Amino acid sequence: MGDYLARLNAILNGSSAVLLFLGWCAIRRHHKEWHRRFMVSAFGVSVVFLISYLTRFYLTGPHRFPHEGWIRIVYFSILLSHTLLAVCVPFLSIRTLYLALKQRWEAHRRLARVTFPVWMYVSVTGVVVYLMLYRY
Repeated sequence: MGDYLARLNAILNGSSAVLLFLGWCAIRRHHKEWHRRFMVSAFGVSVVFLISYLTRFYLTGPHRFPHEGWIRIVYFSILLSHTLLAVCVPFLSIRTLYLALKQRWEAHRRLARVTFPVWMYVSVTGVVVYLMLYRY
């Protein structure tokens, strides 16, 4: 079950990254409704990810990186930055969505310029961490 959930988590992270990118592309083209749909979907996928991740962690606990040498340093560098930024994503994303729901567009845009790259980085590195831990 733990391996299945880990794979599901990587798929959810990858899906979140794709949805975020599509939302970014939509707003760059001034397609506000599509932007809203993609970003709300990315948020929903991220919520499902968090539930799945916490379930996997509860069931199987932390996993040790089995390799030594330079790849271990690379892995832990990615994992550390991923983890530190992942803690920020729920707060940033909820606040950014809240500002959009309240139609406070200037504040939404300012915060989204921070939220988007952090959330994208966390989503992409989540897949990288999975690949390094389970597939490398």
